[in-house]
Amino acid sequence: MKTFRNPADVHAPAGHYVHQVELQGAGRLLVVAGQIGMRPDGSVPDDPLAQLDVAFENVAGNLRAAGMGLSDIIKVTYYHVGRLDRGRRLAVIVKHLGEHKPASTLLYVAGLADPAYLVEVEVWAAM
Repeated sequence: MKTFRNPADVHAPAGHYVHQVELQGAGRLLVVAGQIGMRPDGSVPDDPLAQLDVAFENVAGNLRAAGMGLSDIIKVTYYHVGRLDRGRRLAVIVKHLGEHKPASTLLYVAGLADPAYLVEVEVWAAM
């Protein structure tokens, strides 16, 4: 069982997430390596928001392979090279997660494994 919560004595989340997720009972935990914005054909969009969209498609593919879905995500970590427009970034996240709000962390980094990669998304999922 997963319980998503925002404690009353902690500030409201500053984005599309909750402060904590508690797992209880027997279940499955899946840790997905950081997914970049590379399409199956090996192409990488130049636009970081397009990369974020593709990275989420890759996350979804990993979850499907394990018999899970995006609503099973309990933790997501975003790595961005440079700042992204907050509103446009949130629109991409909501496109994929909808009303589901897992715990999350956003890190701005100097670079990723290849200069073409501007976004990486890592998730933990449970059911």
